[in-house]
Amino acid sequence: MILVTGGTGFLGSTLIKQLINDGRAVVAIKRANSIIPEDFRGSSLIQWVDADLTDYFALEDLFVNIQQVYHCAAKISYQKNDAAEMLHANIEGTRYIVNLCLQHGARLIHVSSIAALGTNKKGLPVNEADKWERDPHISNYAVSKYESELEVWRGITEGLDAVIVNPSVIMGIGSGKISSNIIFNLVNNGIKIYPPGSVGIVDVQDVAKIMIQLMNTSKITGERFILNSENISNRHLLQRIAKLLGKKEPSIEAKPFMLDIAWRVAKLIAFIKNTRPALTQESTRASAAKLAYSNEKIRNAIGYTFKPLDQTLQEITETHYKTTT
Repeated sequence: MILVTGGTGFLGSTLIKQLINDGRAVVAIKRANSIIPEDFRGSSLIQWVDADLTDYFALEDLFVNIQQVYHCAAKISYQKNDAAEMLHANIEGTRYIVNLCLQHGARLIHVSSIAALGTNKKGLPVNEADKWERDPHISNYAVSKYESELEVWRGITEGLDAVIVNPSVIMGIGSGKISSNIIFNLVNNGIKIYPPGSVGIVDVQDVAKIMIQLMNTSKITGERFILNSENISNRHLLQRIAKLLGKKEPSIEAKPFMLDIAWRVAKLIAFIKNTRPALTQESTRASAAKLAYSNEKIRNAIGYTFKPLDQTLQEITETHYKTTT
């Protein structure tokens, strides 16, 4: 039997779709207030369970007859007010999953993040060997994913059969959801400014397929793999999307002082309206970072060919923005 955490999330639901399409039965964990995707309602191959990942005893009851675990669940936030809850949920939840996998002899595929990777001192694309270093500017999300990953490495030293994947920014279409709607909506609404950084991007279908392939390749264990299709500047990404949507390309680079002003203004507006700021210092720093990642290790390990980014963007446009193209 297969257990999937974060079953209603973008990646989790895409993974479940691929598993049940192969006729595999799944126990899917979700939060009590999460909505089951319409595609899955009535499926006899999915057993939905409401559970808190920080409740060890609730999780323990689910591990009977579980041989494979895909740990997709994680809280993502760049809001300071969420830091304590996020650190607790991501680290403690992973610790419990690791301990239960050890106890029941289950194989684990853990979804980490590029946020848990180090930097390359030679200016090359980051690879799996680059060491993570603490820095006062590192986001709380990055800390939570790094320390969650440490729990998996701890389990591996204790005999856990596990593989870690570090996806870059996940985009694409999965189970009726779109993870990149914010980016597309900004371009669709005529954004004129682009952040100066660069990102790595991977299609959600690729991430799910690779996870399943790694799960079923028993000789690969105690390893981590970066999952990344293409490295691209934010400017070029927005230009490609604008072209697909038939919109004017953003042409003004957001300078550091502009980003500093933007997050402070967003904070002030949120304070006045008693809402959460649309931008934070952490999120603007992330948008300005120049990031690039190597996918050489996973390509060599399983011979995987990633979907081209242009195809991912085209599929999103055709599925969700037909009326604007």
